[in-house]
Amino acid sequence: MNPSIKKILYFPITKILIGIGLCFSLFVAIQNFVSKPFFYYLFPDKSIADPMIHCVSVLVLLFGYYYLFRFYDKRKITELSLKYLHNEMFGGFILGFLAITFTIFLLYILGYYEVLDITTEHYSLRLFCLLIVAALIEDLFTRGLIIRVCENWLGTNLAIVVGMLLETWHMFNPNANLFSLFTDLVWGFTMAMLFIYTKRIWLPFFFHLGWNFAQPFYGSNLTGLSDMGSIIQSKFSGPQLFTGGLVGVENSIFTVITLLSIGIILYYLSKKEGKIVKGSIWNKNLKENFIEDEN
Repeated sequence: MNPSIKKILYFPITKILIGIGLCFSLFVAIQNFVSKPFFYYLFPDKSIADPMIHCVSVLVLLFGYYYLFRFYDKRKITELSLKYLHNEMFGGFILGFLAITFTIFLLYILGYYEVLDITTEHYSLRLFCLLIVAALIEDLFTRGLIIRVCENWLGTNLAIVVGMLLETWHMFNPNANLFSLFTDLVWGFTMAMLFIYTKRIWLPFFFHLGWNFAQPFYGSNLTGLSDMGSIIQSKFSGPQLFTGGLVGVENSIFTVITLLSIGIILYYLSKKEGKIVKGSIWNKNLKENFIEDEN
């Protein structure tokens, strides 16, 4: 292969664009031209068909990513390693769920949260499967691809900044405000650290899933969305700073402090264990400077 073409092809930004472009295109194509026609034909009831479509979409995303980068990078796809899947699956989901539960508990103690009813009539498997696909798309591409490539290229600290800035797209969600922008940045930091500490997508993915499930579970909006169902029908009252307002309980100052604490602890542990690294661009510059000094 021509060295110039190879240099462009394996440039980090090119790798990110190819990874997202091909994997997402495959996902959309299979979902719209294979999964939907097939399952809607077999099951006219969308509440039955959609969960199956979402399950196929998850497999398409994971296998598409795996085989693309096996061919592209010619390496083991360690970010999808199943070695610690059991621990990271349950640990991540429980941690994400408890982070929201802690805020709900504080709001209840303060008299700002009231349980009205408990029923599963307003929640469905279809909604939960939708959360799975949405979380996987974000974590596979943002953490597994972009942060991983940027960490190898720019180093851990700059990769964290990139991860934080990427989460500001949530500002386009309904009911977003200035404080939710700060929440998005904290979310990006902690989610980046969940990946950086393990170097696998499973911990951030299942944390994300537990976090997203917990909010409608307690009757809260989810990132400004009010149509994500609920299991506990509830009433929030009190200052928006505490309840999160229309954005949802994730925008509560209590939740943000909890989330930031998790990220800081993981950064400390990562630094202690030597997981905060310089990227290849800095190592290359250091090497070039050393050669110049020697001459």
